[in-house]
Amino acid sequence: MYEFDRIDIKIINLLLEDGRMSASEMSRRMVDISERAIRYRVDRMLEEGVMQISAVVNPEALGFNIKADVWLEVEADAVLDVAKKMASFENVTYVACGIGQNDISIQVAAKDTSEVYYFVTEVVRKVPGVRKTTTSIVPIVLKDVYQWRVPERIANKLSEKESITTPK
Repeated sequence: MYEFDRIDIKIINLLLEDGRMSASEMSRRMVDISERAIRYRVDRMLEEGVMQISAVVNPEALGFNIKADVWLEVEADAVLDVAKKMASFENVTYVACGIGQNDISIQVAAKDTSEVYYFVTEVVRKVPGVRKTTTSIVPIVLKDVYQWRVPERIANKLSEKESITTPK
């Protein structure tokens, strides 16, 4: 279990702003913590799996200008197998299993809509266990998962109680 405090949240939010920000720059901005302490906290959060730091590629920069969300209805005993198969396709950028009307949600990056159509009709629908798909072209993304920040209400709670414990 990892115990967050308000300093951890400040570090995370600074790294979200710039994943290459140095510990010395964070220390300068935060004022109340040393560079060494920041390095220790970053290393600890990485080791505990609380956060990760990585490059995020913009598919549009590579000519993949179309994003599509595809929801899959799958045979009950095939959900994980189908999800793993979806994750293996290089043009699939996101895969999640859900509870409700759809069993699996994927996002597809493509050069054009005909590429999306071909992939859904000739590849996805032919995977054993897939019963039905619903596709929606995504013209605008306002916020992506890597842009998520720790909610202000959590940071405020931490100021009051100093730490929050999370399961590993």
